[in-house]
Amino acid sequence: MTHRKLLIVTAFAILLSGCGSEQTGSPAADSADLVLTNARVYTLDWGEPGPGGEVADDAPVSDGGWEPDAEAVATKGGEILFVGSNEAALELAGETTRVVDLAGATLIPGLVDSHTHIFDLGAKLDTVDLTGIDTEEEAVALVAERAKSVPDGEWIIGAGWDEGAWANRYPDKVLLTAAVPNHPVFLDSLHGFAAWANQAALDAGGITADSEIPVGGEMRLGEDGEPNGLFINRATTMLDAIVPPPPRETLIDRVLLALTQMAEDGYVAVHDAGLDSRMMDVLEQLEKEDRLPIRVYAMLSLRDEPLIRKWIEKGPDTDNDSMLVTRTVKAYYDGALGSRGARLLYDYADMPGHRGVSGDDYGFDQALNAEAMKVGFQVAIHAIGDAGNREALDILEGVFKEDPVTRNNRHRIEHAQVIHPDDIPRLGQLGIVASMEPPHAMEDKTWAEARLGPRRILGAYAWRSLRKSGADITFNSDNPGSDHSIFYGLHSAITRQDKNFEPEGGWYAEQRLTADESVRAYTNWSAYASFREDDTGIIEVGRWADLTVMDIDPFVLADEDPARLLNGRILMTIVDGNIVYER
Repeated sequence: MTHRKLLIVTAFAILLSGCGSEQTGSPAADSADLVLTNARVYTLDWGEPGPGGEVADDAPVSDGGWEPDAEAVATKGGEILFVGSNEAALELAGETTRVVDLAGATLIPGLVDSHTHIFDLGAKLDTVDLTGIDTEEEAVALVAERAKSVPDGEWIIGAGWDEGAWANRYPDKVLLTAAVPNHPVFLDSLHGFAAWANQAALDAGGITADSEIPVGGEMRLGEDGEPNGLFINRATTMLDAIVPPPPRETLIDRVLLALTQMAEDGYVAVHDAGLDSRMMDVLEQLEKEDRLPIRVYAMLSLRDEPLIRKWIEKGPDTDNDSMLVTRTVKAYYDGALGSRGARLLYDYADMPGHRGVSGDDYGFDQALNAEAMKVGFQVAIHAIGDAGNREALDILEGVFKEDPVTRNNRHRIEHAQVIHPDDIPRLGQLGIVASMEPPHAMEDKTWAEARLGPRRILGAYAWRSLRKSGADITFNSDNPGSDHSIFYGLHSAITRQDKNFEPEGGWYAEQRLTADESVRAYTNWSAYASFREDDTGIIEVGRWADLTVMDIDPFVLADEDPARLLNGRILMTIVDGNIVYER
């Protein structure tokens, strides 16, 4: 909102609120449910930044830098009632209105994590967390400690060891089996493209050297010719299949734990990428019972054919304002770069003769994907490597030619991680959204160039190049694979540095984005990616009252002291006008 618009809205609101009080007495008939005052409000209600990050002419920027364009917001009935000055907002307070003095905190449109795995996050919060563990020995020690409190014979589940960082020193079953012989153990990797098990788990599942390995997967063997406990890419499904599914009540507890955590971390909505039948059943129950704390935009797993067939017959949801909306199909096209499963146009620089896996070899059902597109579903295709991205774009473009209407559904490439220069312009030309994770670049930088070489790395994590080519982008965390903290995400996007502020000057810093772009990529650009740009993503009268309050100003810090972005805290999260988290 420009300063001129702010004055007009403020004056109009004062007039309205004054008239209402005179006509109806106190409280006014149009009194607010919630009034937030003394805030640094950034409405994002100004022009889009240019493709090179150029600030719009009507943005609230002066010679002194960024300035908030409002100081108060009032909400009523789940919508924004007023945006403007403290004085005018307080005129809308009635006897039942809650008034919150934010004492200079920053208020922005509600944050959206547009690619998450909520059930996995819930499981991670409920199991052995191996995130950030550097060595096999440390991981085994944590599992052995958990085993002390688990009855013999019961499964122990863990997740979070980094298959990219560990790729040249992958673990096996030997140490894990010796330390934990009496419990089947399944340890999923950070991004889910490798899995690690002990002998008890292999025995429980009857996995031997003769077991059938899914196409696109690798089961490592030991010197004795038997499985050594490590499974890569699609072979991880061999372990998934033998781990007993958690009871329904456990699934419910875990997803509520995860959604509550996301609310505490400032998110008003998540796009859950790859839900199967059991997960959807749980979410539908929670929506029916009005128990979802934040909005869930469901992305159905293409690998669950019965689920996809059911929804193809039913058709995608057409509403936007339900707490659970289902209108997207998530498909895996290739593997991950860290585990060398991403499909490349040329050999891996650190593994001559190997180019990864994709398409039919990775379980991608092209015909089913096209069928879903033709009945109106948005599809979100996981594509990591430059060949994977090219082939995914070719597949989408082929369906567009067969059925031009399908082009209107804002299809997405999830990760869009490594793209050949010839293909970067195609996303904008085809109207495809690049759904990307700033933290991935910072976590992968220690080994990504070794996989790709010095030339291909220039097309990796290329946020600025995509913006300049005209592509729409949305940012997210791919949690639990990465830390979903918005402050980590913004810091990664704005500085191209990790949490230790390395490297100096930023890693391929020409690809970093501005604060305006980065905040939008987690708010109104994410709203666009889910067809909600008219409902949310901007703080404007009549839009949803989905808001996030934080104790730092990312617009100011990006210019003055970007390292302090990592010190931010979420103070309040508001969904549909309800405060779902308050620090």
